[in-house]
Amino acid sequence: KVSLPQARQTALRSYPGKIVKEELEQEKGGSGLRYSFDITNGSITHEIGVDAKTGEVLENSIEGE
Repeated sequence: KVSLPQARQTALRSYPGKIVKEELEQEKGGSGLRYSFDITNGSITHEIGVDAKTGEVLENSIEGE
């Protein structure tokens, strides 16, 4: 199992910036449980999803698209 601090580091490696929102959620894909982070860099916010069991990045997309 991946801890929240580990997931944070993974998310920030995928998209460097400032984490403005984070949550643990049930979602399809991967193990079914993921950490979701909204990370801002300038005027752009990315949503990064990190699998809570494997630490794999499941999502890296611009928020709102």
